[in-house]
Amino acid sequence: MAATAGSAGPEPMPSYAQLVQRGWGSALAAARGCADCGWGLARRGLAEHAHLAPPELLLLALGALGWTVLRSAATSRLFRPLAKRCRLQPRDAAKMPESAWKFLFYLGAWSYSTYLLFGTDYPFFHDPPSVFYDWKTGMAVPRDIAVAYLLQGSFYGHSIYATLYLDAWRKDSVVMLVHHVVTLVLIVSSYAFRYHKVGILVLFLHDISDVQLEFTKLNVYFKSRGGAHHRLHALAADLGCLSFCLSWFWFRLYWFPLKVLYATSYCSLRSVPDIPFYFFFNALLLLLTLMNLYWFLYIVAFAAKVLTGQVRELKDVREYDTAEALSPKPRKADPQHKLPKDQRCRCRNERCAKPREARNPTYAPSKGPTGKARSYGTDGPSTGGLSLIS
Repeated sequence: MAATAGSAGPEPMPSYAQLVQRGWGSALAAARGCADCGWGLARRGLAEHAHLAPPELLLLALGALGWTVLRSAATSRLFRPLAKRCRLQPRDAAKMPESAWKFLFYLGAWSYSTYLLFGTDYPFFHDPPSVFYDWKTGMAVPRDIAVAYLLQGSFYGHSIYATLYLDAWRKDSVVMLVHHVVTLVLIVSSYAFRYHKVGILVLFLHDISDVQLEFTKLNVYFKSRGGAHHRLHALAADLGCLSFCLSWFWFRLYWFPLKVLYATSYCSLRSVPDIPFYFFFNALLLLLTLMNLYWFLYIVAFAAKVLTGQVRELKDVREYDTAEALSPKPRKADPQHKLPKDQRCRCRNERCAKPREARNPTYAPSKGPTGKARSYGTDGPSTGGLSLIS
């Protein structure tokens, strides 16, 4: 069948209706035809088809540790000094290292996946069903794909730790943690069962959105550096936001179901009728799709606020306002506390940044020893950054 399918050319990409109809029909047929389904079959499948040596797991763990050490070194010696040199707002300077780290990794990872799919002879993107044409138990994994798997698997192992202890905690951090666990399980198990070809396609379709997301956030942080507004970074942030929203739908909600889910749920059984762990892998990929839909709701909510005028600046709709969440009292760094007591606003809002003369026209500022009015600088609130997923 593999030779016949290859000689006939790539199969046309299906519609959503064909995906549901054929995928659901194949899953029902597989469930009805499984006379020995259960833990016994799962144990035999693991013993017969899973090939993962202990040295490979050790290398994966060492890689995760290496990413953690490298991030710590890059944050302390590169990202934080850069934020200080560029005079970023304190809130932006605190979040910039996380975005810079993720941007550099995802840019490199996505570039390598792009090379594998379009710079080599692998036909996986243009002909997704081909990922199962020559599948065999324990087949050799090409070295270039094995390198991609090692980098991605170790990074997601590091990301589980980073979500818990290094990254800013957001409203969707629990979902993000589940996402990292599911992704790591998919990477390790797809390598063990030699589904590495479809794995490269999954990584390619997901990493591009993370590149654009972190690029947008970095430009949001840098557009107000040094106390001045930089139009170039503001324009790059706006274009990055638009590109991110479009690519999220196109790559994760259009190509991913119609290329990956169609191949795994329908085409896999055509090429390998007794393909092992069919339901396990398709369930994880479907869960990944549901999480993509969950985060797409954040994108829609953000776009709705922009269109209705509720949001004028790019900001994170998932992040908590830590200043308000941790304490209802004004912080010492707030503008009101930087003004002398006799110049603070008389309104009851203790966090008001306006001096008294701006709110009370009859108020005259106090005079200094030279007879000139004293002037006190204030810092405007930082805008924060756009961050809709991971």
